[in-house]
Amino acid sequence: MLNLLFPKICSGCKSILLKFEIILCSQCRHDLPIVSHHKTGNNAMKTIFYGKIPVEEATSLLKFEKRGITQELMHNLKYKGQKEISSFFGKWLGAELVKLSQYKSIDIVIPVPLDKKTLKKRGFNQVEGFGKELAKALNIPYRDDILLKISKTGSQVFKQRFKRFHSESNEEIFTLNKPQAITNKHILLVDDIITTGATLENCALQLLKNTQTKISLATIAIA
Repeated sequence: MLNLLFPKICSGCKSILLKFEIILCSQCRHDLPIVSHHKTGNNAMKTIFYGKIPVEEATSLLKFEKRGITQELMHNLKYKGQKEISSFFGKWLGAELVKLSQYKSIDIVIPVPLDKKTLKKRGFNQVEGFGKELAKALNIPYRDDILLKISKTGSQVFKQRFKRFHSESNEEIFTLNKPQAITNKHILLVDDIITTGATLENCALQLLKNTQTKISLATIAIA
């Protein structure tokens, strides 16, 4: 009766899911634009950060295209409260990374944080489920209390319109808490989507202030 009144629907195309389907119907799952840099050896994601920050490994599962299925999934995750999408892709990627030797040296998973105002409004960090499932698969801690985001003042927003990628204008946005917790650690920094790479770069710069750290990156999607 519950299934008749409140059927589970596909997060991609809104069709009713069959009993064995989770989050996505078989057709949408088949249509996903998978990139999986960790499998292909493609360094497209690492190239974004070349000459900016040292990156050990970097991978993303899906390609993001406007009006595509990945955009629909990211929209449902961030703005329609479908948190299970984040965990779904975390389990997927985690099952693949745990098989790779280059990811066995990772010690801790840290998410790109939201500022308190955004977190209160949305009610959750959209990358939390993704990060927690990766940490579970790799059997390492997930810590969301180390990297913090500070709400931007009006003047900071004004500056960023003109100096979006300049460290001096962005340095105040993220702050490092409990730096001793990441000494001699290989960190997997995770986010939902990478576009220009500016957010991940700024987060990594804060983490790398502790010079005895290494950074790898993982996102659900890449634009």
